[in-house]
Amino acid sequence: MLLKKSLSLLCLLLTINAVAQIKGTVTDDKGNPLPFVNIFEENTYNGTTSNDKGKFALNVKTENPTVIFQYLGYKTVKKTIAKNQFAEMLTITLVEENITLQEVVINPKDNPANEIIRNAIKNKKENSEKTARFKSDFYSRGIIRLKDAPKTIMGQKFDFFDEILDSTRSGIIYLSETVSKITFQKPDKMKEVIVASKVSGKDNGFSFNNAASVNFDFYENYLPFEVNVVSPIADNAFNYYKYKFEGSFFTENRQQINKIKVIPRRETEPVMEGYIYIVDDSYAVYATDLSIKGNQMQSPAIDKLTLKQSYSYNSINKIWVKNTQTLDFIAGLLSIKLNGRFTYVYSNFEFEKQFEKKTFTNEILSFQENANKKEDSFWNTIRPVPLTEEESTDYIKKDVLQTKKKSKVYLDSIDAKHNKFKVMNVLSGYSYKNSFKKWSIDYDGPLTSLSFNTVQGYRINAGLSYTKRDDDKRTFTRVSSKFDYGFSEEKIRATANYTHKFNNTDNSLLTLNGGSSVNQFNSNNPISNIVNTVSTLFFKNNFMKLYEKNFVSGFFGRELLNGIYLNVSAEYAERKPLYNTTDFSIIKSDDLYTSNNPLSPTDETSAAISKHNLVKTNIAMRFNFGQKYISRPDGKYNIPNDDYPSLSIGYEKTFAATDKNYEYDFVAAKVNYDVTLGNKGTLQMAFKAGKFFNAENISFVDYRHFNGNQTHIGQSDSYTNVFNLLPYYAASTNDSYSETHFEHNDKGYFMNKIPLLKHLQSQLVLGFHNLAVPNRKPYQEFSVGLDNLGFGKYRLFRVDYVRSYQSGYQGDGVIFGLKFLNVLE
Repeated sequence: MLLKKSLSLLCLLLTINAVAQIKGTVTDDKGNPLPFVNIFEENTYNGTTSNDKGKFALNVKTENPTVIFQYLGYKTVKKTIAKNQFAEMLTITLVEENITLQEVVINPKDNPANEIIRNAIKNKKENSEKTARFKSDFYSRGIIRLKDAPKTIMGQKFDFFDEILDSTRSGIIYLSETVSKITFQKPDKMKEVIVASKVSGKDNGFSFNNAASVNFDFYENYLPFEVNVVSPIADNAFNYYKYKFEGSFFTENRQQINKIKVIPRRETEPVMEGYIYIVDDSYAVYATDLSIKGNQMQSPAIDKLTLKQSYSYNSINKIWVKNTQTLDFIAGLLSIKLNGRFTYVYSNFEFEKQFEKKTFTNEILSFQENANKKEDSFWNTIRPVPLTEEESTDYIKKDVLQTKKKSKVYLDSIDAKHNKFKVMNVLSGYSYKNSFKKWSIDYDGPLTSLSFNTVQGYRINAGLSYTKRDDDKRTFTRVSSKFDYGFSEEKIRATANYTHKFNNTDNSLLTLNGGSSVNQFNSNNPISNIVNTVSTLFFKNNFMKLYEKNFVSGFFGRELLNGIYLNVSAEYAERKPLYNTTDFSIIKSDDLYTSNNPLSPTDETSAAISKHNLVKTNIAMRFNFGQKYISRPDGKYNIPNDDYPSLSIGYEKTFAATDKNYEYDFVAAKVNYDVTLGNKGTLQMAFKAGKFFNAENISFVDYRHFNGNQTHIGQSDSYTNVFNLLPYYAASTNDSYSETHFEHNDKGYFMNKIPLLKHLQSQLVLGFHNLAVPNRKPYQEFSVGLDNLGFGKYRLFRVDYVRSYQSGYQGDGVIFGLKFLNVLE
């Protein structure tokens, strides 16, 4: 089979190099270049598009081809190219189209555009089915430019791109191309083989451009951006759009094309605006020129994104098919301004009635051997869209720069600048790099780690690590140590860590740890250091409960098969109780701190645990059903399948305890399932259950603890792993339990329709949570909240109102979601 594929590829490449090529420029009648002109051989699906400067190159397969030049707003040109003209640089001139309103006669009582759109919706299933299964060649090119880059951001130097920017601090920061063969079946089955890949400035680079990520099909109800964007010809399109008929024109084969202006009914919803062109009679899509704002598709960093598509027609099989597509964007954040364009060309279509059963697998993309080693002669022959002068210069400039950047002299000079030591680094941290040998030493200073708890008082951390990287294989080895000192406790603790990532294919990872540490009884760490510090010092709420662990442990994890993961771990630990050592607070109050014993908050002399030793082992498996993946020479990249849930199961056993009563067996399972509900948001579900055996007298450390929240501060993106009004250790169990979490985020579906409130650009979140443990009435929470709150592009807040029930109403409260705290931790 491998030999057969190799021979097929060889034949493909020989064929590509055997065809002739015509080149030229497309301009308007004033000599201005026309970008993104749809260019193809008549009655074939062999086509290309012009670049930003109107330049084009088309590989043709006949001696005297008839080539069609099609551009929105201009009359289509059909030109037969004689064989002796192949060596010439052709100039094709297009003149503006005379779009008339008299060409369509429809019931005058109705908006003519509405009738055209209704017919497009009515016929879209038939039109979509015509291109439901195909093979084709695919070319993509992406370019991203940085414009007017700031020299500093929030007081920090921004010099990462200095060497490639011009005097105005502007320039190309990303340029790449791919050539591939794709096999596709609607709605989402894809197999893509990258034949060639090129990344500016990286002679071993592999582009991430691929066909699956840009499969925007207007015949589907939704276009997959950050949220599902409603297609202008979706089944429910009239709920989101108004339409205006702006006239019609005829193609070179006398087919009438209707130009329809697409107008959003509400600017706050995930909808596009611009133009869609519909073929009369068949009501197929002829072209699109539509834009959407970043806040409409909930990508606040993007200011505007424009999606253009052009379709070509084959009079033999009478199918309109998309052959060119561009994505243009303008973006910006923190004074950084970006713009770019991604160009895609589909050609040489082969339509199939059906594919063999094993055509599609979970591998959706792979690379041919040496795909990133193609010579310029190959690219000059196969590239369907000529490079602009700017792009050609960038390849040359970065090839030179790349050679320079790989040299020891250059890397040492960069490191010398980076490695300069300053006195403040003692507190803030310091990093020493040897980029040529690919290792670094990092020191984490205590300044940013300062926190407070009633056991240690003010607490600081400092760390030292050594990392050796293999960038080509994306692996690393790290040895690190961390020191922790509590000023009130007057005690220093230290831990050491060794981590090695073996490969980037099955992500085999080995971790060894040891030392002494202070830990929360709940190993999920439900209270962050920063939240606990504020809660304790300003409100005298010391919810964080701690114990000491002196330990050695090991962990190994890897992917056994696609979507099946195995983790094993073992730990030998001495656990010791800890007590409050300070009653300090910033806000003076007569309130007393609770004890460090979560089972007896008012007893300062007793502890939740006694000193003991224990060996704990754990084996866990996770099944990501239907997982897709991309195979790249530098690793395997997994893509979750939203159609299926994820299942995790685990078994934990302890032994060699100082007291046999501390030994137990434990089994647990968890199911996570996120469902996208069209444009109505997402429903997240989490189901958890577990059971202890022979665990009547185990240590409180080993109980199943649930993620409560008494601080009224939320930090996570979703709350499907927390009970927001549950006291942290009120329901801890050494028996059995079950958890159920539901959270529906409407992604703006309802909020975008409410007057005044729609301007918040918020998302309505509904939640339900249930916890069941023996000898305790089930505990439930119901919540309603608003997510995606903030200012401008910074949407980092969430507010929820929560009510709890347990044999009746228990209480209510407001949870303030501060998602930016995750970055600070």
